This record gives sequence, structure tokens and C-alpha cells, in this order.
Amino acid sequence: MALFGKKKNMEKAITPLAANSAGTTVRESLSGGVADVLKNPRITEKATMHSDAGVYTFDVTAGATKRDILKAVRALYSVSPRKVAIVSVPKKWKRNMRTGKRGQQGGGKKAYVYLKKGETINLV
Repeated sequence: MALFGKKKNMEKAITPLAANSAGTTVRESLSGGVADVLKNPRITEKATMHSDAGVYTFDVTAGATKRDILKAVRALYSVSPRKVAIVSVPKKWKRNMRTGKRGQQGGGKKAYVYLKKGETINLV
């Protein structure tokens, strides 16, 4: 019964957006900065067609916000996006044909980055 009677120390809990002494947020200090926000460019047929119109697609970390993605694109590619849209990619259940076991595959987040006219990103 002692297991349920213990109280958690709530005063020492740190919120994810609390600032530390260096002025950076806890999220930035844990993730390693803006370089870890963008995983990789998402190169598909649809994304290649959109890149002609100035829209680029990236796989991003699960905890990334629009502001984090905006800072990362500015820092890594030296362009200023006019808009960022985030889409959650659902996980898919797959079944192994040999063993019959089921497992999850994929999932995560992707971001559409809209650039101003005349700006481009070289992904290759």
C-alpha cells in the first residue's frame, strides 16, 4: 500500500519549454539544436513535382514545431520560408508472411516548407 501513498515532488518538475541559465530552452538543449530537427529530405515523385513550385518536403522529429522547423531551414539552407505546414504520418501495421507476426512500420511527421519566389534549396 505504500506504493500508492507516495507523493511525487512536483516542485522539481521541469516543463519542456522552461529556459535554463544559458537562455536556451530545455527542448533545444536536449535535442542538440536545430540540426536534429530535420531528419532528411523526403524525395518522392510528388515532392519533386512540388519543388518546382518552391515547396520542399522534409521528415522531421516527432516533437518538432513549426517554429523549430523554420529555424532549422534558415540555419541549414540560408533561405527564409514563408510558410511551414506539418503533417502527421500514421503508422502502418504489417504482417510477416513467413512467421505471421504483426508489427508497426513507419509513422512520424513530415513538414512542407514553402519558400519565397526565386529561392531554392539544393537537396542533392
